[in-house]
Amino acid sequence: MTSHESAIRTLLEHRVDASQAKDIDRLMTLYSDDIVYYDAVPPLRFTGHEEVRRNFLRWFDAYDGPITLETHALTVTAGDADLAFAHMLHLDSGTRTNGMNIGLWVRSSVCLRRSGDRWLITHEHISMPIDPETLRVWFPPQQ
Repeated sequence: MTSHESAIRTLLEHRVDASQAKDIDRLMTLYSDDIVYYDAVPPLRFTGHEEVRRNFLRWFDAYDGPITLETHALTVTAGDADLAFAHMLHLDSGTRTNGMNIGLWVRSSVCLRRSGDRWLITHEHISMPIDPETLRVWFPPQQ
């Protein structure tokens, strides 16, 4: 593993930690000012710090209590250049404000740019798998 890959994995761990803590200020320090974020919820495309911040706050506010976010199948690709990407699966779970205890799989692709010795997320794309028979979001079996 290169030092860049290690730094990016650490950044992505900090992203999960900040998300689980619903710490919006800490979370936003990981994103560039010109972030472009594609989400599975309308309006689907969020640009810039303020729009992405509001979208994260919407996500946080949908949960009554903490969000559990488990990262699976993380792959990071970073060479000697100042660009890198990562893709992973997240199991996003917790109790929603409507009282429903939910777990759902989310696919995430992240592009990062390095400025000096610091990596920032410049693009993120989130999607949710669907059941092809019903065209509805696929939920993992409850354990």
